[in-house]
Parts: sequence; C-alpha cells; structure tokens
Amino acid sequence: MAKEHVGSPKYHLMEARKGHVTRLLAVSGLFTLFYILGAWQSSTISPTTHTEFTNKVGCEKTSDKAAGSLSSRTSSPSSDSLDFDSHHQLIVEDPRLPEFPPCNMSYSEYTPCQDTSRGNEFDREMLKYRERHCPSKEELLRCLIPAPPKYKLPFKWPKSRDYAWYDNIPHKELSIEKDRQNWIKVEGDRFRFPGGGTMFRYGADSYIDDINELIPLSNGTIRTAIDTGCGVASWGAYLLKRDIITMSFAPRDTHEAQVWFALERGVPAMIGIMGSQRLPYPSRAFDMAHCARCLIPWSKYGGLYLIEVDRVLRPGGYWILSGPPIQFRKLWRGWDRSREDLKHEQEDIEDVAKRLCWKKVIEKDALAVWQKPINHIDCIKIKKKHHKPLICKSGNADEAWYKDLEGCITPLPEVSSQDEVSGGAIEKWPARAMAVPPRISNNFVREITEEKFQKDNEIWKKRVTQYNRIVTALPQGRYRNILDMNAYLGGFSAALMKYPVWVMNVVPVNIQPDTLGIIYERGFVGVYHDWCEAFSTYPRTYDLIHANGVFSMYQDRCDITDILLEMDRILRPEGTVVFRDEPDLIRKIKSIAERMRWNTKTVDPESEPHNGEKILVAIKTYWTGEANEERNHTKPN
Repeated sequence: MAKEHVGSPKYHLMEARKGHVTRLLAVSGLFTLFYILGAWQSSTISPTTHTEFTNKVGCEKTSDKAAGSLSSRTSSPSSDSLDFDSHHQLIVEDPRLPEFPPCNMSYSEYTPCQDTSRGNEFDREMLKYRERHCPSKEELLRCLIPAPPKYKLPFKWPKSRDYAWYDNIPHKELSIEKDRQNWIKVEGDRFRFPGGGTMFRYGADSYIDDINELIPLSNGTIRTAIDTGCGVASWGAYLLKRDIITMSFAPRDTHEAQVWFALERGVPAMIGIMGSQRLPYPSRAFDMAHCARCLIPWSKYGGLYLIEVDRVLRPGGYWILSGPPIQFRKLWRGWDRSREDLKHEQEDIEDVAKRLCWKKVIEKDALAVWQKPINHIDCIKIKKKHHKPLICKSGNADEAWYKDLEGCITPLPEVSSQDEVSGGAIEKWPARAMAVPPRISNNFVREITEEKFQKDNEIWKKRVTQYNRIVTALPQGRYRNILDMNAYLGGFSAALMKYPVWVMNVVPVNIQPDTLGIIYERGFVGVYHDWCEAFSTYPRTYDLIHANGVFSMYQDRCDITDILLEMDRILRPEGTVVFRDEPDLIRKIKSIAERMRWNTKTVDPESEPHNGEKILVAIKTYWTGEANEERNHTKPN
C-alpha cells in the first residue's frame, strides 16, 4: 500500500473509501472486520473441524518452482459466510507489492534452517549436519506454506496433551518404530500419547514420581527444565501439572516429527541439537537438565556437552541421567552393549562431572542425579592445582547464537561466602514470576532497574486486558502455544499467567541489553533468535504471535516481507498475530498481510502517554493444499 500521511488528501480519500466499504457490508448483511477479530471467535468451535469462517482462494499459476495450488475446500454458503472481494477491490494498493501464491504441497512440512538436503552438505562430526543451516536470500520462498488437505484445529489444552489429529501430522513412523515403548499410538483419525518413552516403563507420570523421591519437584524450587533429545516431550508434558516448564528439544532426524508432535500437544519444544555450538539459551537458565537415553556422547570431546549443560544450569541445579550406562552392573544385558563398554562410559561421565565440581546426589535403579555447586569458591581452589577443564578467563557466558562450544567452565558470579548463591538466590514459584530477578537487583544487566521492571509489568497487565477484548479466542482457552517475538523482560508472558497458555519468549540477538537471563529468572522459557532467519520449528505450531516493535527493529536489516512469510509458516490456520509498531510500518504490514490472505483490523493502543504506536490484529484464514499434489518429506528438486 502506498504510504500516505495522516491529514493528506489521499489519506482522507482512503479513509472515506474504507467507510464506504463498511456501509456496503452493513447494507448487504455481512459482518464487519471487527466482528472477525472478536465475535466470530466467540462461537463454540468443535475440535473436529475448522470453523465455518474460511477464505476461498482459487489456484494461481506462478513461475516459482515452489508454487502449487490451494484447495477450494470451503464451507457451504450461510448467513455466517464472509466475502471480502469488494473490500479488497476498494483499498488503494501499491501495484508493486507481490501476490503470494501457495507453495507446492511438498513444502507442507518445510523447516528452512533444518532442511535435510542442505544439512547433508555439512560435516557429520559432532552432528554439524543437523545444526541450523539456513537458505540464502536467493533461496527464500515467496509463497505460502500449505496445510494438509484435512487439517483440523488441534484439541484444546489439556486434552491436547494426550491427543492430536492424524491428518495434521500424517506420520506413523514413531508409532511403528516405538510401538513397544508406548510413545505414540494411532487410533482411528487421531494419535494418542500414552505418556510412554524409552525409559518410562510405567509412563512419564510414574517416572517423574521416581525423580521426585530423589530431588524436590513439588515445592516451587525447581521451575525451569531442559530435556535434551526429548522424543515427543512426554517428560515435559507431565511436568507441567507440577508447575515445572520444560524446554524440550530434539533434532529433525529419522524419527520424523518428534518436536512437531510435542508442539501439537501444546508442550514447549523446538528443533535443536547438541552439536558443535552452544545451545541458544543464556547461562544459569535452568533449574534442572534431563537426559533419558538421549544418545548424547557426554564424555566425548573432553566432556564438551556436559560443560555446556553446566553453562545453562543454575547454581545448585540438577542434572538427571537415566538409562545406559547407569547401573550397568545390573542392567547391561537389556542394553545390547557389553558390560565393559558401559563400565568405561559411566566412569568417563563420573570423571567429567567431578572435574566440573558437580556432586553426585544419588543413583537409584536406572536414574542418577548430579548437582552443580551453588558457587565456585571450592572449585577455584581445586582448579589452581590440577584438572581440566579450567574455568574460562574471559568471554560472554550468555553469548549463544552460532557460538562454538568452549572447553572451559563458565565462571559463576563472585560471592563472599561458601553459603551464598552465585548471582543471587531466586524466589520459589509462583512468587518468582513477579519478584525482582537477581540479574536486575544485582545490576548485572545494564540499563534495567527495579523501577523499569515494575513499570513494565504494569504496562503489560493493561495491554493484555485490551488484547482480551480484541482477541477473544485467548480468554476462551482456544489458544495454547504463544510466541513473543521481542519479549524484553517477559512482562507479556507474566500477564498471561492466568490463561492455559505457555509463551516462547524470544530475545533478538541483535539488540541490547540482553534480557533473556532475566526472563529465565522469572520462571519463563525462551530462546535467542535473529528474525532475518527462519525459526527452529515446524509449520503451523503457534496459535498466537506477538510482535512488539519487531519491524521497527528489523526494517533496515532484512526484508519485512520475508519475516511476515515466516510468521505465516509457523502460525496455525485461524491463528492470530498482534503487531505493535509505528503507524507507517503498521500500514506496510497491513498491505502485505492482506496479500497473504490474512484478515486485519487496526486498533488504537491503550491510553499511554507519548505512545506513537498503532496495533494491528491479523487472523490467518483457513485454507489447505490439494490432496492430489505430490508429497515428499525432503526438499523438492
């Protein structure tokens, strides 16, 4: 859309035309755009079908090799049907803006930075070929990723923990390969997740009960966890009822769609791997780390992977290892490995843990638990005499975006006594969410004061109150997975605590100050990311995306159209995006979004002094790809 300044003749003409459209819609008995953003969402929606609100889009030919066709699957005409043809015809549009055709159905599961054919060009050593390898600017798709032909809205939480629609993720591989381990079952038109796993003989709930006997899981001390090689994330799914939120990750590998299933279940997860680079999380982030037969070679490469776990663990945090080689003397016959091999592996792990200054808490059955020290006073004394790895002398412990692993121990903040927790003690959950994080109270993050923290919380309480009125699916519990593209201090996440949602808090790597450590100290989870690249998730995995100032931040760094297309890829059909940004950028975003077949409504912000923002609310319409299009699960030729 051409930019017109408020008050100009063309601006008034455009506004008059918009008013004429509204009157035409009212006369014809159709609903206004505001109804789309509010009242239509308030109707009761069956989990078995999409809503009757659909957008009929014809097939469009394109020279782009990725372009395909859209299904004409729409509901029968009814009094609730909406037709926006006249609306689009009357808007003054920039003819230079592109139309966005649907991609071919072979791209329905496209994960740009974890594309298997591109990854295969990289080294196998330390699994570099499974790390992030993003397409060049010339390779970026300018088409819309299609949903499968029979796509349905996911089940509401908490039912979604146990069920998902087969047509949404049509992969039976895990149900066959892991049949005896009870990971996932196909039952008619749906998947069922019994809570099983390789080490969960009696289910994830019983397994977590066993851990609770070894370390406290129910008193609020442990809130954030990380699950390396998570499978379908049943461990994280069942920890949620204990108010423990887990960042689960696994690579995109031969076990198709592990992380996809986790997100479809409404469980926090992302595509990731322990390879040659740091995990995209800050230091001292997690209260607990977990590996249940995750096949990570913990003692190789000088213990690099355990050194990385040590970096992201909070002082006093726990590392749990279950499965081989634990209790190899009793259990080695069931693990298809020699007793000597398992003995050697366990000894090596014990040695690395000792050199990290960890204390072994307990070993029981196939579970072993280590604890990181609360400070490095004793560790520094030990390292003066002998034993690698040494404590790092320099570097940013939170730098974690394409940063190679380091073979030294991340130093903890200095303390004055052996009883003092490095970096400061954290409140128990849920008080932790609103308490001033130690990184702020100890002035570890420049420019962030306690006053700024408290003010930010109040601002987001007010803003979320308004969001409830314009995105009514949120208070109705229709949305579960939320992505905050620019999370700052986590105030948006904190204001949503009363809803049955979880938030992936993203801190862009190119801004300062770095606030992701603050978000983790509040008891929320998140990740570093650069929005000039694709996010590490599957298509259609978020219900609501929040973009606060994102486009102001990135408009001079990369094409905002590519960011919007990436948002379309990861947003579910009938999902919502809330943009907050400068008025000129909101107008640009609105023009592009409508060409992506999103329905939009511009809303005035809350009455905040000196606020020059506008709010744009957009809803992705329901459409699917054609059933007869050729499908494959690698990048098409």
